[in-house]
Amino acid sequence: MSFTVDTLAPVSDMMRECGLEPKKQFGQNFLFDLNLTGRIARSVPNITDITVVEVGPGPGGLTRALLLAGAKKLIAIEKDKTTEPILSKIMDASDGRFEVIFGDALKVDLSDLEKAGYAVCSNLPYNVGTELLIGWLHQMAMGKNIKSLTLMFQREVAQRIVANVGDEQYGRLSVLTSLVSDAKILFDVPNTAFVPRPKVQSAVVQIIPNKSKIAKLGDISKLEKLTAKLFGQRRKMIRGIIKTNWEEFGLSGTERAEELNPEQFLKISSILDKNLL
Repeated sequence: MSFTVDTLAPVSDMMRECGLEPKKQFGQNFLFDLNLTGRIARSVPNITDITVVEVGPGPGGLTRALLLAGAKKLIAIEKDKTTEPILSKIMDASDGRFEVIFGDALKVDLSDLEKAGYAVCSNLPYNVGTELLIGWLHQMAMGKNIKSLTLMFQREVAQRIVANVGDEQYGRLSVLTSLVSDAKILFDVPNTAFVPRPKVQSAVVQIIPNKSKIAKLGDISKLEKLTAKLFGQRRKMIRGIIKTNWEEFGLSGTERAEELNPEQFLKISSILDKNLL
């Protein structure tokens, strides 16, 4: 059966029929606006030639849009088993292009997708979005074949991802993202587009791995530990957090984490004794 949006009832009707409601424990805020879901899906680079992974599809609003945009294959990872009746109907109408894995996205093994590579496109659950992003950045740095990330976050988180040194939002996410990839905010999404309506605004971020940056990176685990340690006490001077000869890095030690640019973090992490982290 060819997939068209007309083959299925509206998402809200299917939710009502199945008695499905957003669950706070899963950080669920569902997106029903067809214009927005379509815009997000069409933002995925080379979508017709690649497998797309969606985390937290819920009742499938963005899922439908990704299929309509021509995703070669779509794999959804969903923790909430109560969404199964709706996702099964989408699967039946997807012409074999859609499958669902019920489980924790933080633990699901996607190594089978490595050879051809895959993209990620998700309206991420608020409660695990940052942790998932750091995991994907780590995988990119390790050479895993992730082609792109097109992700919706709270706008505050999105701003932290793309911030530069000197910006108020600059922090750990900014440094890690900058040293692995090229990132930009594609567009904002108003809170009125969600059910239930969150208190915060959202934004869609696109992150593309940068091979030349990754080649200079070395051990990302040291970089992760360094950024966590220094930004964890961002008001303190760095010499008060890590006892080392800061002149070796061209620094006095009186700097704070927010004053160091990504290249300085990279230099420090590549030379600093790992026992100090």
